[in-house]
Amino acid sequence: MKPLALVVLLLVMSAPIARADAPDVVPLPADKQAFGTARSAASPVWFTLGHQGLSGIFHPDLSTPATRETRLLVDGEPGEARTEPADDRSLTFRQHVRGDGWQAEITYVTDPQRAAVLAEVDFKAQRPVRLSIEHVPMKGSSELVSSLPTEPVRRAHGTFAVGFGDGVAQAALNRGFPAVAREYAQGWHTYLDGLRRPKSADRRLYDMSVMVLAATEDKTHPGASIASPSFPWAFGFDRELAPELGPYALVWPRDLYHVSTAMIAAGDVGFAQRALDFMLTEQQQPDGHLPQNTRVDGTPVWLKVQLDQVAAPLLLAWHLGRQDKSTVDSLRRSADYLLAYPNAPFSEQERWENQDGYSPATIASAVAGLVCFADLLQRNGQNADRYLAAADSWQRQVEGWTATRTGPYEPKPYYLRLTKDGQPDAATKYNLGDNNPTDIDQRAVVDPSFLELVRLGVKRADDPVVRNTVRVVDQQLKEQGYWHRFTQDGYGETADGRPWGINWPTPTRTYGRLWPLLTGERGEYELLAGDRASAAKRLREIAATANSGLMLPEQVWNGRGTGAATPLAWTHAQYVRLAWSLDAGRPVERPDVVANRYGS
Repeated sequence: MKPLALVVLLLVMSAPIARADAPDVVPLPADKQAFGTARSAASPVWFTLGHQGLSGIFHPDLSTPATRETRLLVDGEPGEARTEPADDRSLTFRQHVRGDGWQAEITYVTDPQRAAVLAEVDFKAQRPVRLSIEHVPMKGSSELVSSLPTEPVRRAHGTFAVGFGDGVAQAALNRGFPAVAREYAQGWHTYLDGLRRPKSADRRLYDMSVMVLAATEDKTHPGASIASPSFPWAFGFDRELAPELGPYALVWPRDLYHVSTAMIAAGDVGFAQRALDFMLTEQQQPDGHLPQNTRVDGTPVWLKVQLDQVAAPLLLAWHLGRQDKSTVDSLRRSADYLLAYPNAPFSEQERWENQDGYSPATIASAVAGLVCFADLLQRNGQNADRYLAAADSWQRQVEGWTATRTGPYEPKPYYLRLTKDGQPDAATKYNLGDNNPTDIDQRAVVDPSFLELVRLGVKRADDPVVRNTVRVVDQQLKEQGYWHRFTQDGYGETADGRPWGINWPTPTRTYGRLWPLLTGERGEYELLAGDRASAAKRLREIAATANSGLMLPEQVWNGRGTGAATPLAWTHAQYVRLAWSLDAGRPVERPDVVANRYGS
């Protein structure tokens, strides 16, 4: 073992970021190759891996990115890394890094006993070279220590550690990588041993998905699960758009609901219980609504109202059978908010965040949420008539508000993404946003999200308008075996691969790609339509989008993840939930009380 050496090549604190069009701005890729943390709450630190090494560490919570990158340099230059799980049953990852005449294997874990990330390095070169570690903090202080040699070498074996707090990195290094790695792995092995596994899923990807979902829960704020530990596109460099952190490192009630229902299916009901508590005690506002998103401590960040997110705790509480007085009192505030919202179920935003209107997906969530809440009330012997009356009225009117008979596609009628005015046969135009240059007739914009009506039990799978819309959506939005979010989606890269942003110096068209989570939603619909073979194919199609570290992306193109968020918790949740749905022969998230009420 070489003498212990402190190696710090670069130490850069937070500074103003140049404009997106400045040539010196190079955002880190958001397609993370791995995401890891210890199961222990004593280790409030999370790491991500990129294409050249550590590409971001979070500390002391998941809403606080603390470092930008930490990577091995050989004669001052990085290599290119390929990532793989080093242990299929823990979030231990290994990178095979190659450069000019050299190669290294680097294995990463965190110390379960403290806030430190450790990396064990096994290095070989064809000629003597000098090793160093580039470390770029973002916020707060971090310490880098290393046992790698400082003189030129052809072979080396050692460990470097990044720690938070005086002496933390050194204490982790002193324990030795083997002991830390064993304890780290055992924590995850014990966790998985307490859960079930479905027959339908790929074992490695399923276990990884469950662990990724568990890792997205903050350790200081139980129940707070972020959308993704990544900063796509402009969210990684535009301080006007994301002044402290990108929105993916926030808690969205919608994403939290999907992750929680997947975890219920997987057998980790405790996760979902904590998530509901977080929604109702930390996120819910005095008037009953839940904000668009919050930090992990519950502080609201984006403030738009999305009625499907207001309905999320109503649905989750029903799945958990939570009917205690404190929970029901909080749920009542959300249900009353839905009823009192101006022009409800018109919503200030639907689930894709950037449009107001009457959305079939939003209406489905609101209807199902009210029926589920009414069921909890009735179990307690309380009257629920007004909630059921509103749900029944909206269920009857959803087609009239959102299904067009005069649109440009066939067959008709079909559901739209949304209507601005509740008049789906009107040629009302609106701008889609996300760098779309012109307005578009609302009758020409379709979206697979209408399938929420079926999965949540509001409409039957064989409803004629549902079947029409499936055909229209496939004609307009299906490519390469996957689906776009909606017509002319602009949330993605430019045609030449530059990142999405909203502050371009001149109008620049961007192109949203294909979302694997929509493939999972289609699979749930196909189960209800009696086509299990197609549903099983959807599970395999989601699995095919995993990168070498088994992380599932937000968007794909040509079979690979784009510069969008990876891993996306919602995609991993959809994989887990569809796997269990295939085993059950029906969508496990579908509330029976809603389906029974509407004969679906």
